[in-house]
Amino acid sequence: MEGQVGGVESAFRGLARLRGAPALHPDGLTCAADLEVTDGGHGRWGVPWLDRPGHHVATARLSRAAGLPWRLPDGLGLAVRVDDADGAGKPLDLLFTSSGRGRLTRHLPLPRADVLAGPYSSLLSYRVGGRPSLLAALPRRSRRLPVHGDPTSVARALRAGPLVFDLCAEAAGRAFWRPFAVLTVHTALPIPAKQSADFDIYERDARQFTPGPALAAVRRAAYRGSRAGRK
Repeated sequence: MEGQVGGVESAFRGLARLRGAPALHPDGLTCAADLEVTDGGHGRWGVPWLDRPGHHVATARLSRAAGLPWRLPDGLGLAVRVDDADGAGKPLDLLFTSSGRGRLTRHLPLPRADVLAGPYSSLLSYRVGGRPSLLAALPRRSRRLPVHGDPTSVARALRAGPLVFDLCAEAAGRAFWRPFAVLTVHTALPIPAKQSADFDIYERDARQFTPGPALAAVRRAAYRGSRAGRK
């Protein structure tokens, strides 16, 4: 296992160095956003930041996983950093990938050409209040025309209005989603497309709201390799 982890880190380091960008999701649009933690009336989560409804400043990056031409379907990414989620100076990172809708397919990446055409998920479960739970970002369909995932298309869409996502978690392992926040992505920031804020769900988690153990070592190695290759 140790050798496999080292191989993953090396591969991601080499790909990031070759691209001069993150190994995956090389080109993205970084945006200012707001996140509103909501009380859905279903009781407490047992998670400090979710049990305090209120507003957080956030940063979001929308991207395409393989960097394919914008007309082609690609794995779409939504990375979110929530400022002060777990207290002052304690941000939280969330990573979502375009996925299927079903009980099984929500764990699988699904290439799409339209940012608003379907759900995003964390693919692997979190521990939310001590329980395993998948996370999701469900876009609100607000445009008739598709919003492609490349930086130019997303920036153009934002000039016409914000992109809104309902953030949810599986309700105690059931098939339906329980909302916990609304993410409003509203302003493109002057950050180069190949630059990322080094989102890392393991370095920036929150109390009682942490990534599960599945593939943790492999994912940590991929993050390390991608960061090292860019530097």
